[in-house]
Amino acid sequence: MKYPFGQHNLSLALAGALSFYLAGCSKPEPPITPPGTASTVGTVIDDSLLTTRVKAALMDNIDIKSFDIKVETRKGEVMLSGFVDSQAQIDHAVAVTRSVPGVVTIDNKVSLKGAPTSIGTKVDDAVVTTRVKSVLMADEGVKSADIAVVTRNGEVQLSGFVNNQGQIDRALEITGGVEGVTKVSNDMSIKK
Repeated sequence: MKYPFGQHNLSLALAGALSFYLAGCSKPEPPITPPGTASTVGTVIDDSLLTTRVKAALMDNIDIKSFDIKVETRKGEVMLSGFVDSQAQIDHAVAVTRSVPGVVTIDNKVSLKGAPTSIGTKVDDAVVTTRVKSVLMADEGVKSADIAVVTRNGEVQLSGFVNNQGQIDRALEITGGVEGVTKVSNDMSIKK
């Protein structure tokens, strides 16, 4: 095959395009953590795979409304959060999660929904969730990518693994000030 600009130039163009693409996909460097607490690239990948496996196992189970359950993983510790209809669903979600190979421990932060909600309330909750995610993302003191946000009847549940108590305090403070938030539930944990 003959290339109008030469194979060398094509290789350079492809390498440049790949570099540009990868640079756009890169994440900012995580903050420095104390010795013995940092995750390795392998641990982060393992945790991502474990999160995916747990989500798949929950989705496969008809008795669990897995769309209402958030899954976060840190060094094999799986945190479940969100709102479900019954204690049986919580118990079943924990049992399904426990059966996934690689799960070391489970931190169950799932809550019961309580009274049924209307379509209007569900829309309002989605708006509140979006507002909370936006303010967390905009705040320099909060690593919002590590915080899951779920809203039910104006009650916001924050969960996930963060670096320190200061991040938890700041996330709770700014979430409480968001329009439409009636209560904030702290289910965040500090990374070990």
